[in-house]
Amino acid sequence: MDIDVKELEAPCGALVQGVDLNTSLSARQANLIREAWLKHHVLVFPEQKLSDDDLEEFTLCFGEFGEDPYIEPIKGRKNICAIKRLAKEKSPIFAESWHTDWSFLEIPPAGTCLYGKKIPPKGGETSFANQHAAYNELSRDLRTHIDGKWAIHSAAAGYSPEGIFGIENLEKDRSMKIRVSKDARKTQKHPLVRKHSETGKKSVFSCFGYISGIEGMPQDEAKDLLLELYQWQTKSEFVYQHVWQEDMLVMWDNRSLLHKANGGGGGPHDKKRGRKWAHHNCGWLVEQRPCSGCWRCCC
Repeated sequence: MDIDVKELEAPCGALVQGVDLNTSLSARQANLIREAWLKHHVLVFPEQKLSDDDLEEFTLCFGEFGEDPYIEPIKGRKNICAIKRLAKEKSPIFAESWHTDWSFLEIPPAGTCLYGKKIPPKGGETSFANQHAAYNELSRDLRTHIDGKWAIHSAAAGYSPEGIFGIENLEKDRSMKIRVSKDARKTQKHPLVRKHSETGKKSVFSCFGYISGIEGMPQDEAKDLLLELYQWQTKSEFVYQHVWQEDMLVMWDNRSLLHKANGGGGGPHDKKRGRKWAHHNCGWLVEQRPCSGCWRCCC
């Protein structure tokens, strides 16, 4: 059966069928998937029965594993971590703010793969915002303010000892294993507007949150600009809301998108997150979402 790619009725995303990901991909299949990924930015593979080995093998078809500095891998694996949340858990939902994965690294991940294992009865969706569309539709005034600017990225707000995951009374019941480190205070600069490393298309890269300032701009002025930009980047007209099913794999392009988790309820959840891989000076990361369930992410 040939691979069938159907564009979703959304600002980004496509459904991919006609391929069994628990068998090795041919070079032709991998090329077709990559072409679809670059075109649609989010690919959804339903009804895939994947082992941890399958998840890693699929990831390696598109690049090398990358770095995941703040999430512990699952037992026996260096490159897979579990994004999960128990039904009674009261800690803040992981990744509930808009972001681009690990944009605070010198070489951020090019992509992320996330595999749904146990999905909550309600909620738990993942939202994706198309940043090529957001850039293309910018007003002339706002585009003038951001073109040529360098953003200062940091993980401090989340993963430093004083960050949200470092606050013990909020984190004591978290089922995910998150690493807190003083290294999260380090900063890294990236252009606020970047060209995609493969397609050459421009997009706004990352957003307020991991971006803590703008080089050469007073902090108050930078904050106002970043908040104005954030409101634009996340407008509903740029957003695809993904609804999960068990045994579903989703891969997305961090160079083209923002994403965020949405809370779920009614039961535990678990997603496996594949690992990041290096590609054209970028990494590929697999990520998870918070809700009552579990995802596996390969990075």
